[in-house]
Amino acid sequence: MGPKTDPAQKQRLAQLIATAEKHATTGEFARAIDCYGAALTLDPDDANLLLQLSYMHSLSGHYVEAHAYALRAHAAAPKSEPVIKELIARLRTFNEIPALLECIERMLPLSRIPVPLLLAFAAQLSYVNLPGRAIEFLDEARRADPDYPATLLSRAQVLIYLGRFAEAEQDAVHALKRAPELAQGYWLLAQVRKQTPGSNHVQRIVSRLEAPMRSAEEPALLGFALHKELDDLGQYPEAWLALRKGCASKRSTLRYDTGATSRLFAALRDGESAADNAAPVGGTKETVPVFIVGMHRSGTTLLEQLLDGHHDVHGLGELYDFTSAMRHATDHHCPGVIDPVIVERATRADFPAVGKRYLDGIAWRLGSGRFFTDKLPSNFLNIGFICRALPGAKILHMVRDPMETCFSNLRELFSTANPYSYDLQELADYFLEYQRLMKHWHARYPGRILDVDYAQLTADPETQLRRVAAFCGFDFEPAMLDLQSSQRGIVTASAVQVRGGIRVEGTPKWRAYAPYLKPLMGRLGAS
Repeated sequence: MGPKTDPAQKQRLAQLIATAEKHATTGEFARAIDCYGAALTLDPDDANLLLQLSYMHSLSGHYVEAHAYALRAHAAAPKSEPVIKELIARLRTFNEIPALLECIERMLPLSRIPVPLLLAFAAQLSYVNLPGRAIEFLDEARRADPDYPATLLSRAQVLIYLGRFAEAEQDAVHALKRAPELAQGYWLLAQVRKQTPGSNHVQRIVSRLEAPMRSAEEPALLGFALHKELDDLGQYPEAWLALRKGCASKRSTLRYDTGATSRLFAALRDGESAADNAAPVGGTKETVPVFIVGMHRSGTTLLEQLLDGHHDVHGLGELYDFTSAMRHATDHHCPGVIDPVIVERATRADFPAVGKRYLDGIAWRLGSGRFFTDKLPSNFLNIGFICRALPGAKILHMVRDPMETCFSNLRELFSTANPYSYDLQELADYFLEYQRLMKHWHARYPGRILDVDYAQLTADPETQLRRVAAFCGFDFEPAMLDLQSSQRGIVTASAVQVRGGIRVEGTPKWRAYAPYLKPLMGRLGAS
């Protein structure tokens, strides 16, 4: 008789779970692990228990154990909707995307999947750069309930990634007709096209900002939406005020410590010596990773889209697989790309194993091309580790004017990433730390990194792409210049801009806001 039918075991199981939850609530994760472990001996195939153990080990900083329990939960093949939603999120945390896809496949056909689960699947598929798959689930969710605002807004976001802007606008408009209080709808409408005096949403957004807010995220969404629309209309003083308020609202929801960032960058600069750890330069006969790094909003998406036009290059988008490989090698689970614990433990890491885990982890994404791009801008933090783990990797560093880069970050509403980007002083300090670190990487790994200037790339793309192609080890192809014919999904903040093609702006966007940006200009030494 098992725990599901034996009353005594069932009661014991419930007691252990309740005790584990109390320990977890008070941050006593080791005790919670003990209780969940005891419960698991009574019910070894309970996917929820396995997931809770995965969470507890993550919170304790134990990446390897947390990873293993997530895979065991997947192997248990749960059918409960709440457990499946947790499971797919957990699998994404560890970049176990093939397992995530298997989990989704088990629930097919689409017609049998409830709408909340369809939305959850679509969200995870978008996060892992599979918008073409995500839209299938959102189409089914809309078929099941054509007026559900959550479906319409989720679908609008994915349609933007796919370059289907008119449809995205239609879905956002429909969602706001059903639920005019949804701030995300106004934010999406502002992004999807340039607003005009005869067609904009300024008054509606202003009215929403004057109404009671239902969450801490709403003022930021509305503030950034209002800024975008007023900027399109050339009303710069009003647009700046909206941006300032939006940034303040977003910053109030985030935890960020400039001092901790400085210490992290210093730890990276003070790491291993180049002489002891320099990796050989050159490619291999196998698949060649091409990492595109730099500050966010520096042109990394544009460069990847151009390279993806080559027949032998496959653009994979923003991946966290290298971060996952480093977490596994150091047995440490951290928020963000890297933290001081990983930097310290990396001195004892097996870097050939890191490289193998990374390549094995992305193998399912690869097509027939020999080269692939991994375009996670913040991998500039990992350059030292990438050089040691992947001797054949190419690293392209996008460089853009400091003021243009920083202002573009300031006016971009990220999710939880880039918490430094909502305050002028914090943004400037982060940028200066980034510049110092990149100078350090160039000195430590000469010849491993190619700087690609955004202004030069947009002014003379062919010359710059020939230079990039030569560095990476393939020939230039004219198709690389044809952005308009690309059907590739773009799951980044630049999804709308890149679809517009290569553009050279005579006057930088920030110039219209120069009177308000003097603290940033002063810190960066700009003029």
